[in-house]
Amino acid sequence: MTTPPPYIEIDGAPAADPELLAAVMTGFGHFTAMQVRDGRVKGLGLHLARLDRSTRELFGRGLDGDEVRALAAGALEAAGRRDASLRVYVYPGVRVAVTVAAPAPDGLGAPQRLATAEYWRPAPHIKHLGGFGQSYHREAAVRAGFDEALLTSPYGEVAEGAVTNIAFWDGTSVVWPSAPCLEGITMALLEARLESVRRPVTLADLPGFRAAFVTNSRTIAAVTAIDGTTFPVDGELMRRVHAAYGSVEGEALGTAGSPVRHGLSDGAL
Repeated sequence: MTTPPPYIEIDGAPAADPELLAAVMTGFGHFTAMQVRDGRVKGLGLHLARLDRSTRELFGRGLDGDEVRALAAGALEAAGRRDASLRVYVYPGVRVAVTVAAPAPDGLGAPQRLATAEYWRPAPHIKHLGGFGQSYHREAAVRAGFDEALLTSPYGEVAEGAVTNIAFWDGTSVVWPSAPCLEGITMALLEARLESVRRPVTLADLPGFRAAFVTNSRTIAAVTAIDGTTFPVDGELMRRVHAAYGSVEGEALGTAGSPVRHGLSDGAL
């Protein structure tokens, strides 16, 4: 005997696809976020590998990169965009959703001030959904007049920002904290192109650094303060970081030799 599908209403009207909506409403899944410029994405291969790896861990099967590329390219075409902020979400049943929004501004972001919070994300190696903890601390930081939260252990070891990776400059190397964190795509691209090291960083170490910056899919920005510790904006460092990111060639979303989908597959939203 088959189990009947769930019945779901939205604003008093039955949902068009209740099984798909039920999967989305679980809050269980993962995603990747990318910037698209002229139909191309920096680090696209890393995004596809992240999606496949996390899908295997969470749902026990892989996610074909060509399928993701076709869905993403089709969503871009349907939205009439060549430049965009694009996200790919994966839900139970390996249901894939693609969102297309306005692109983030190019260039370096405005300097940021960070407030520390004692919190490490669960399963930090996965860009997972349901990030209430990090959102809670980030919103608290913003209400207190900061731009972002910096997540630390109870013993003051620095891991990552709520929605960013953080790096420090010691005058010789870019230092990425070695605590468990989500290794962002922008972080991975920069780490390979700058003189970088990974090592433990604690709050007590902060006064010894010359500068700091944060990265994510939307921005690279200098950090001017972490709680009461201030940092100067090192213009030369930020130019080097921005140039390193700019040197990365974008990869085309469209799959060579494959038609772009104008509709959605059975596994797409």
